Amino acid sequence: MAWMAWTWPTAIFFGVIALLLIIMTVLAIRYPETPRVGVLRIETTRGDRLFISLLGSAFICLAWLGLISTNLWWALAVCLIWAAAVFRWV
Repeated sequence: MAWMAWTWPTAIFFGVIALLLIIMTVLAIRYPETPRVGVLRIETTRGDRLFISLLGSAFICLAWLGLISTNLWWALAVCLIWAAAVFRWV
């Protein structure tokens, strides 16, 4: 890890993203998905909802840092609620 100047939190972050992609691939192979229409009125698959939740989580964390600037553990909780809502209703 030293050759890329990564910190442990950065490595964990990218490891979690890689793990999520592997899980989504296994789910797509094991249980073929059908697009569904949610509150956005567009067809989305599991992969689309994962992308929307990751993108929204990035904005939540940036807004948290810009507006509140305390530790990000509370922002992580908000991001998990956001992801659950996206997978449920989008």
